[in-house]
Amino acid sequence: MTDSDRYAHADQVREFLSTRRARITPQQAGLPVYGGNRRVVGLRREEVALLAGMSIDYYIRLERGNLRGASDSVLDSLSRALQLDDAERAYLYDLARAATASQRRPPVAAGRIRPAVLRMLDAMTDLPAYIRNGRLDILAANALGQALYAPVYDSPLFAQRGPVNTARFLFLDPGAADFWPDWDKAANDSVALLRTETGRSPHDKGLTDLIGELSAKSDEFAQRWARHDVRFHHSGVKRLRHPLVGDLAMPYEALDLPADPALRITVYSPESDSPERQALDLLASWAGATALEH
Repeated sequence: MTDSDRYAHADQVREFLSTRRARITPQQAGLPVYGGNRRVVGLRREEVALLAGMSIDYYIRLERGNLRGASDSVLDSLSRALQLDDAERAYLYDLARAATASQRRPPVAAGRIRPAVLRMLDAMTDLPAYIRNGRLDILAANALGQALYAPVYDSPLFAQRGPVNTARFLFLDPGAADFWPDWDKAANDSVALLRTETGRSPHDKGLTDLIGELSAKSDEFAQRWARHDVRFHHSGVKRLRHPLVGDLAMPYEALDLPADPALRITVYSPESDSPERQALDLLASWAGATALEH
């Protein structure tokens, strides 16, 4: 790790721990409060140290960005003291691993998809599905997935460059607010996913370049990036507004591909008798007709 890498990593650790500390009140942590004149938002450093069972000097060292040599028991104690959720705890572990790495790891090849995976994707003819990497690039989609995400694929942002990237569309294309009715949630989730990926892939230049571009071009992105929020993205319901079939509430599952690090397949699976299923049938017909025209 170069000196600039070490400084950047220390900043990342410091901001993450301090923002987590600031969001917890003494009452939430079960600590007594004496007097009403507190000069800090959230917990003091000495209170975090007390809750984590470590010395104040050691906690200050951690919050200054030095996670080198921190044991699993220390990280677990810190996670409990700061009331981290599963995604935040995993992110803290990723930061600790990056601090103790003896050398720069080669970047993961996140742009190649095996033919067997593409065949599986194309065989899913009645459910929209796509494969993305940790940078939120859509690397492949089946026909129904492309039809569902047609506003993203048709964005002028990707006319001269690729691949399609949902974060770039969200923050740089004015049409994103039409496609995602709950734009704030989509924006928060996307930034948190990118922040999570920086812990897993600290040396991914493509990721760093994307974050730099969005931070420079979008105040909305920069404000969210400063929060240091992280999250997992396994399942839920995504709300979309398609120009052809209108508002959709689409249940989804996002599954990692174990043999392909950094790649994930997302599949939308509405119930058979739902309006969303009828909308997908209409989209499938439209996509088929469009394909015949070309």
